[in-house]
Amino acid sequence: MLPDSLPPTPLAAADFPTVINLASGYGNFATPAVAAEKAIAAIQADRLLPGPVEGLLALREAIADNYHRQKAPQITPAHIMVTPGVKAALFALLKTILRPGDEVLVPTPNWFGFGELITQAGGTMRALPLDSADGYALQPEVLESTITPRTRVFLFSNPNNPTGRIYGHDEVEALLTVTRRYPDMFVLSDEIYNLINFSSAPVPCLLAFPDPHGQHLVVNGFSKSLALIGWGVGYLVAPLALVQAAAGEQFATGAAVPVPNQHAALAATEHSAAIAQELLVQLAPTRALLLAALAAMPGVCFVEPEGTYYVFADFRHFLPAARSSTEASAALVAQLRAGGVDVVDGATCGAPGFARISYALPEPELREALLRLQSVLLR
Repeated sequence: MLPDSLPPTPLAAADFPTVINLASGYGNFATPAVAAEKAIAAIQADRLLPGPVEGLLALREAIADNYHRQKAPQITPAHIMVTPGVKAALFALLKTILRPGDEVLVPTPNWFGFGELITQAGGTMRALPLDSADGYALQPEVLESTITPRTRVFLFSNPNNPTGRIYGHDEVEALLTVTRRYPDMFVLSDEIYNLINFSSAPVPCLLAFPDPHGQHLVVNGFSKSLALIGWGVGYLVAPLALVQAAAGEQFATGAAVPVPNQHAALAATEHSAAIAQELLVQLAPTRALLLAALAAMPGVCFVEPEGTYYVFADFRHFLPAARSSTEASAALVAQLRAGGVDVVDGATCGAPGFARISYALPEPELREALLRLQSVLLR
């Protein structure tokens, strides 16, 4: 039974799609009015000439100011490049720093897109396995034991996608105590979900930590924490030489992000606290609903997420027998889809038998999806 702490919203079956999508990485967030208005004003003012390839100075200044408030005063606009989305920022950095034979060490479970980006950039991904049994802790001694002479990048996301785990200040500092002993290795932090935070402490920014060897790189954007879904604006923060190299590559192979989109991102940056708070208020009821429903399902386990808008549920109890874990995981996800609900197969994140489930959708759809999920798992 679904928990009754939230009142049901009765709708006819015809009001729901054939398959309810709990796999999407995008929320059901409306574009913030301040961002739309800023973009429209730019269009009406005919500011449509291509801007600098590294991004509008006003936007990069606003991003730098934001980092100053996060205790990273060393960041200037010259350390920032605006990109057509965060995947582009990740790829630009990886393409710039990876050499033949280099490896990228990635805590696992991880976002399923990292592997292909690393491969396309010329590197090899190596997993640093994490365990749900200890809450996906990232132990510094385990990090140290997995570093090899070929490790060029330690890439982690904070909050983690798909687990929702937030690594606090002391945890990150302990990891950096290790990485500073390897000055030729970069530390790349994907902080795209940094404002979707239900914990009591802010998500620490990598740039706020001492960086004596110039190792620290950050990517972020506007589609997750700031609701600019489909606007295609991300950015990277890196030492000056890397930014210049990445900008040269972007100039040679593409173009600057469209100016109206950058003006929307500027408005979102200037109003980031208010926009993120509105999203947290919007997400709170569906988060509570999903957590309660999963906790009530026999055989389902999960570590309560602190950030993002996902729960990474352990469905290994329900895996079909007599198959490899990867095949069984795919078969279970196919069963769920046949039952009318789509989730991300945990095998694609390095955790067969788990599923990433989004709660960033309207409450009536989530309630119906959970009924379908129960019907498949508990029949």
